[in-house]
Amino acid sequence: MTAIAGSMRCRALALVVTGLCVAVIAAFAVPRGPDMDYIPLMAAKPAVAEGGGPLFVQAREVTIAEWNRCHDDGACTHALRPPPGGNPDEWPATGLNWLDVNEYLVWINRVSRHPFRLPTAREWHAMAEPVLPETPDPIFTDPSLSWASDYLLEDRTERRLRPSGSWSMTKEGIADLNGSVWEWTQDCYIDGSGTKQMPQCPAYIVGGEHEAVIPFLVRDPARGGCAVGAPPPHLGMRLVTDHPLPGKS
Repeated sequence: MTAIAGSMRCRALALVVTGLCVAVIAAFAVPRGPDMDYIPLMAAKPAVAEGGGPLFVQAREVTIAEWNRCHDDGACTHALRPPPGGNPDEWPATGLNWLDVNEYLVWINRVSRHPFRLPTAREWHAMAEPVLPETPDPIFTDPSLSWASDYLLEDRTERRLRPSGSWSMTKEGIADLNGSVWEWTQDCYIDGSGTKQMPQCPAYIVGGEHEAVIPFLVRDPARGGCAVGAPPPHLGMRLVTDHPLPGKS
């Protein structure tokens, strides 16, 4: 009887251990959702993606505080500082080139466990159009003087950098699209013939009061040059995603 009782206790213990192992394996096997600690504030309503579906857009540009989390984690090379006395949570991250932006994208997708990306040029223009100033009539009607009209009419937006939320907001809750920060898109500019998404590209379209094309290594267009259009005053970024986020707006 003692041997039988001992055998039963061993079997019971084995079942308990097996159950615990199954529970642990199941816990790790269940796909984890997004880490909401890294998910930025998103606009209250989605915009429209280029394919026609919903596009969930970051309410403001990536801030200095958000950017420096990436730098502190060793994933972003470029460290940023706010203006003297400024709160890094309240200022947009600027002075970013295409390589910087992609360092951040790789990092945020990893730590947030959610697929973020940059908007396409068409998506950016569609969500910004309601708050962008109307294109004025040209000053000169002679086509040969179109360059002069463009020069005199460009840069109607104040060039000074302001805290996040200082500019207009769309009905979806997307702020600062008409501000002094031009935002990188994912679209490559190909020799004046249009846009194309490709892994290697010399210059990309940035969205702002007017569309511009910036070489991928440039952080300061005023010094580093602008491939097409007047140089934007500041370069930053905004995240979008095609996938809804649970309870985050």
